[in-house]
Amino acid sequence: MQIKSKKYWDYVSILKEELVPAMGCTEPIALAYAAAKAKEVLGVLPSGSRVAVSGNIIKNVKSVIVPNTGGLKGIEAAVAAGIIAGNPSKTLEVLSDIKEEDKPRIQDYRETHDIRIIPYEGDLVFYISVTVYAGNSYATVVIEDYHTNIVYIEKDGNALFRSEAELNNVNLTDRGALNVEEILAFVDMVDLTDIADVIGRQIEYNSAIAADGMKNNWGANIGKVLVNTYGDDVKIRAKAMAAAGSDARMGGCEKPVIILSGSGNQSLTASLPVIEYAKELKVSQDKLFRAVALADLITIHQKTSVGRLSAFCGAVSAGCAAGAGIAYLCNGDYDAIAHTVVNALAIVSGIVCDGAKSSCAAKIASAVDAGLIGFSMYQSGQEFCGGDGIITKGVDNTIANVGRMASKGMRETDSEIIKIMVECR
Repeated sequence: MQIKSKKYWDYVSILKEELVPAMGCTEPIALAYAAAKAKEVLGVLPSGSRVAVSGNIIKNVKSVIVPNTGGLKGIEAAVAAGIIAGNPSKTLEVLSDIKEEDKPRIQDYRETHDIRIIPYEGDLVFYISVTVYAGNSYATVVIEDYHTNIVYIEKDGNALFRSEAELNNVNLTDRGALNVEEILAFVDMVDLTDIADVIGRQIEYNSAIAADGMKNNWGANIGKVLVNTYGDDVKIRAKAMAAAGSDARMGGCEKPVIILSGSGNQSLTASLPVIEYAKELKVSQDKLFRAVALADLITIHQKTSVGRLSAFCGAVSAGCAAGAGIAYLCNGDYDAIAHTVVNALAIVSGIVCDGAKSSCAAKIASAVDAGLIGFSMYQSGQEFCGGDGIITKGVDNTIANVGRMASKGMRETDSEIIKIMVECR
């Protein structure tokens, strides 16, 4: 890959597009963003709202605490928070400016105003439509495909905005050309001044929320459980810090994270184990930044074929990528990185996503463990070979197989998971 070529700048752009800050789980935050924007368009406090969402939005909002709401959960809480105190100009940090006195107002609005939820019946996996109304006036905001992608705004029958890229994401840099060999080449030669701002911010933000997760009482406290049970060896810390960051985030911690593939959990999983190993190995900041960038890009590569939301747990992609980042820290070459990813995918590709909640932290720990095992297997001269299940020759071919399984084969699984979750109260 020639330095500063178009492909070079595409890789830089992909990192900058993906690594953006968010407060809280991104699906409820996307709902709050749509609601805040709809209220802004309406111009007055809505007397009620109608919310149409796809099943995967329901799945990822049902059980997670919306930050800055005093512990409220669910679609109604996210919409109410966006209406009462959201700042739409801050996109995925829409709820970051909420003051303490706003929190009871959010709960009161949720309890006293009609927030009607309607299942979206179309084919899109990611769909949010929020309509707010007051008297004879209304405003509608529609988000499709990813969390900040507003494709339509309407007020009182007049279309104020309509995206020409509603279904094809042409406003994002193409991820289809990503492959592991070129990702490694890019990471080896990238001018760090081109990515240091986003990678440095990812390390700073994610480390801070993970430290909070290890210090305070969040979720199931998986990070503490791991350290208290197994000690603080670097292999345990790598899993514990990623899990602790997720527990804090799912539990309503008001610290922001940097997201990856639309997910804070995937960013935490890809970066924090690499950060822990970098400390243990005492590598340079230069090496750390390159290793984190490698883990990020390999996560994105995997998620491109899987899709933003599915029945496939995104932590799997990020945990395998973290193993690759750790292999890079240990001076692993292409073979080491490729075999680490393939070995790890062979172990944990069956983990399903049943929504955002505290058990995500334990799934993250398992995914990171698979990444570590995958690298250890390579170091020991062991590997899973083509023909072992869905594994095939070539790391990119195996990634494509996993994406096919997740995006096509698990559609009915996703539908059934959503049905089960809606029935569980």
